[in-house]
Amino acid sequence: MMDIILREKVVEQLGFATADIPVGVSNRHVHLSQPDVEALFGAGYALTPLKPLLQPGQFAAEECVTVVGPKGSLSRVRVLGPTRLVTQLEVSRADCFTLGIKAPLRESGALDNTGDALLIGPAGHVELRSQVICAWRHIHMSPQDARRYAVSNGQRVRVSCNGERRVIFDAVIVRVRDDFALEFHIDTEEANAAGLRNGALVTLLR
Repeated sequence: MMDIILREKVVEQLGFATADIPVGVSNRHVHLSQPDVEALFGAGYALTPLKPLLQPGQFAAEECVTVVGPKGSLSRVRVLGPTRLVTQLEVSRADCFTLGIKAPLRESGALDNTGDALLIGPAGHVELRSQVICAWRHIHMSPQDARRYAVSNGQRVRVSCNGERRVIFDAVIVRVRDDFALEFHIDTEEANAAGLRNGALVTLLR
């Protein structure tokens, strides 16, 4: 009983917002540049949307690739669209062990000195050089959301998830952009540790 009272006092002192940030669990996936799309699937090829993602304009494509590393491979790795200027593969720590590669925890787009891998598609292959990361947990926000939560782009915050496996995620990066929808992104390993699924609601600690 005392533990419950103490926890409630700590929560009150920290100041919780309402649990209203939806979770997006990211399985392994790859963002492709248009030249790499064509190298893997054929000249003039365009990605085929399978289903929309929560982030406006983004989608899971019908296309998948095989990822190969020094020790193993991963089949049917989903391609996400639309295309980007630079191809980026996002995997988990467990995936790194399977592939036999080293991929650091990084923000999306921060690719200096990251991991290498080989992508294989039906029409060819692409060698990734310093283009593989384990994505750092982050929150997508619009400027309106950022004002509501009193945070700024690049700020690191804490996020609490309630339930049987109550966890507080530290050093969560806030990413603010006009075309972002509110969503807390974590990978499958973090989601499993906290017992979270897509659409679950978490709380930003003030």
